Amino acid sequence: MDTKKLRQKILDLAIRGKLVPQDPNDEPASVLLERIKAEKGRLIKEGKIKNSKKSVKTSDTPHYPYLLPNRWCLSTLGEVFTLQAGKNITAKDIKDTTTELHPYKCYGGNGVRGFVASYNREGDFSIIGRQGALCGNINIAKGKFYATEHAVVVERYCDIDLMWAYYTLTALNLNQYATATAQPGLSVAVINDVCIPIPPQKEQERISKEIEHWFALIDQIEQGKADLQTIIKQAKAKILDLAIHGKLVPQDPNDEPAIELLKRINPDFIPCDNGHSEKLPQNWVWVKGKNIFLPMKSTKPKNNEFQYIDIDSIDNKQQIINEIKTIKTANAPSRASRYTQKNDVIFSMVRPYLRNIAKVVTDNCIASTGFYVCSAIPQILNSNYCYYLMVSDYVVNGLNQFMKGDNSPSINKGHIDEWLFPLPPLTEQQRIVQKIEELFSVLDNIQNALEV
Repeated sequence: MDTKKLRQKILDLAIRGKLVPQDPNDEPASVLLERIKAEKGRLIKEGKIKNSKKSVKTSDTPHYPYLLPNRWCLSTLGEVFTLQAGKNITAKDIKDTTTELHPYKCYGGNGVRGFVASYNREGDFSIIGRQGALCGNINIAKGKFYATEHAVVVERYCDIDLMWAYYTLTALNLNQYATATAQPGLSVAVINDVCIPIPPQKEQERISKEIEHWFALIDQIEQGKADLQTIIKQAKAKILDLAIHGKLVPQDPNDEPAIELLKRINPDFIPCDNGHSEKLPQNWVWVKGKNIFLPMKSTKPKNNEFQYIDIDSIDNKQQIINEIKTIKTANAPSRASRYTQKNDVIFSMVRPYLRNIAKVVTDNCIASTGFYVCSAIPQILNSNYCYYLMVSDYVVNGLNQFMKGDNSPSINKGHIDEWLFPLPPLTEQQRIVQKIEELFSVLDNIQNALEV
């Protein structure tokens, strides 16, 4: 369920008069609008507010694409409200957190910028951001606050409902009227002329309550989706934990023990069980990284250009390579020297907790020296099992303890070389991989359904 589109649909129904039923006993919106005009006229005459500026393209006959219900009327933002930008304030006067000396929220073009020592508005208002990438965003400010020159304060009259005004301004998508520049902006004169459908005042209250009702239900759906996403993530972590400790698939006593695989490569191999408290299943063995991974190879870029993998290439949410970069050899970074081939697993040694880990899907790429290249010895280690091993909490959280450095805390090659990995028989590795992929497929289908 696309909850964002559902919210937009509810707002669309609201401003077209199709969210709540009309009441023939409500005072017509045209009467409300006349009272607003009279009230604004009086305040203009007294010098308390200024007349709304109109753009050069203004028209006295607003247009609206939908037929409105009876007792509604059509107007413009400048006629219904008074829109006024705030005043400039220097960045040094804005603090990141509220303090006794800086208790007031400061609203800018993208909402709350921070906290300041003084206020220039008091009351309950909708705020339109008019500068920046998010210009046209709508916020609500209550009590005492400061509005900068990039925040437009929306003044209401004659008991116009605050939340109806907020939801209607949101539905109007004011960002569409922004200037198309590197720093988008909204002109107050332009948005004064934006057409707005006005329901009777009593219906405004019914509309805002109905929107709040539906939005509360959507909030519950979104929270449920977020909770389920968390459960899926935890389930995958648990599956990997069971897998690498021999608890996901049954053992087969006929499998060739892992230690025999290791001794075939190195007859002098000695198991690394000493000092490790956790007992592995029969035919499994604790083994150091240097005994299951081929030595890393260094290489230099050749030809005119080469395929390069750095940290930016990794999608650490899905733990895949998102983009292999093509770089001219003349512009090769100094760190471009780790040779990789298809099915290698690259593990970032810089901030390993960020899980920049992925399987290489093509041959002859060069990776940054920030990666440890886990190139599985094929007679010992299944490349897919290697990948699931390296993304497991046991490996990632275990290696995190060795991080050093303040700016870019890292581990080094030796930490992975000496880390103890649980190694099952090769045939069991294949069964484990098959079971992981089967279970992950079910979880992925659930996850994909949540995003529809």
